[in-house]
Amino acid sequence: MKEQPTVKDIVQRIRKELLEITSPEEGYQYAWLLMEHLRAYSKTDLVLQGHTKITHSEHLFVEKALERLKNHEPIQYVLGKTEFFGLPFGVNPSVLVPRPETEELVQWVLEEPDKPGRRILDVGTGSGCIAIAIKKTWPEANVWGWDISTTALETANQNARLNQVEVHFEQQDILSLEGNAPVQFRIIVSNPPYVRLLEKGQMDKNVLAYEPSTALFVPDNDALLFYRVIARFATQALEPGGLLFFEINQAFGPEVVELLEGEGFRDVVLRPDLSGRDRMIRARWS
Repeated sequence: MKEQPTVKDIVQRIRKELLEITSPEEGYQYAWLLMEHLRAYSKTDLVLQGHTKITHSEHLFVEKALERLKNHEPIQYVLGKTEFFGLPFGVNPSVLVPRPETEELVQWVLEEPDKPGRRILDVGTGSGCIAIAIKKTWPEANVWGWDISTTALETANQNARLNQVEVHFEQQDILSLEGNAPVQFRIIVSNPPYVRLLEKGQMDKNVLAYEPSTALFVPDNDALLFYRVIARFATQALEPGGLLFFEINQAFGPEVVELLEGEGFRDVVLRPDLSGRDRMIRARWS
């Protein structure tokens, strides 16, 4: 019977097998994430427990994970989880993997003074990461999350339970919304689809092959589609003085600013992310 490999063996195997798709450093990161998932190991534990043998079931899990990773599947989907704003989230191919830039957007929203009972809407909520992070930080706020996808909303509801918060998740298609908003909101926030189809060639294989295209792409000839529709909706859904926050395509910062000002918003601010790219906008309704 073949002897079970050690933690050190597994780390070396993962780094070697993934060399064709990633760097040795990122391969080591993947090895740690897999062992953190299986055994709650820290990176220090990878060294200190290097001679510890792993179980047969753990070995099988690693082998299957390696095959998925070599097919460019995001490790967050392989593990079924990720972290956002210091909170745990379940993820799957029905929702986007939350990005660090979106954490920056949430932080910007939370720079506003906390007012108990305020009403907040997240349009295109996906995994619920924005809505849940806000609700977790402002427990007395009333938070809604809208999405067109039933499977995304199932994931969002699971994440709300996981993080022990109550968010009003509802199925809504912002592009064909009829009637007035159910309530007046103090804040509307959205990370809508904003990637043009012509930009596909610049994207990673793991994003194109596995993440939901409806949450990513807009037509080349109407890149501001969701910003225009959401901004017009916000003109009747926001309280006077209410705020609209967007994550944006860095290529269209000035255009989104112009769009918002044309709709009657004031105090429009374009903010770069930590990498210096224009990725966020805040505007106040008159």
